Amino acid sequence: MTAPAMRTAVEREAVEARAAAVHDRRELARRFSGGLEVTLYWCAGDNSTSVEIHQPTSEETLLFAVAREHALDAFYHPFAHLPIAAPDDRILPTVGP
Repeated sequence: MTAPAMRTAVEREAVEARAAAVHDRRELARRFSGGLEVTLYWCAGDNSTSVEIHQPTSEETLLFAVAREHALDAFYHPFAHLPIAAPDDRILPTVGP
């Protein structure tokens, strides 16, 4: 298997894992501010938390994991908690609503 094929398989697994997690997540809080919808989620399966930022006008959505101890702060200040990505990392599209 070549490196690009491995990367594709890894990306596919990440999307599948995200899809499974979406079914197991619970909404803890939601707010609207400045044209953005921010939602805080908790996943019962692995006790993780995540924040989703959605811009209804462009239909763009960004979902990222956040440490449980920083979840509430990330909910109120999501851009301060965005993960830092390496130049070749890709943001995977969110799955589901």
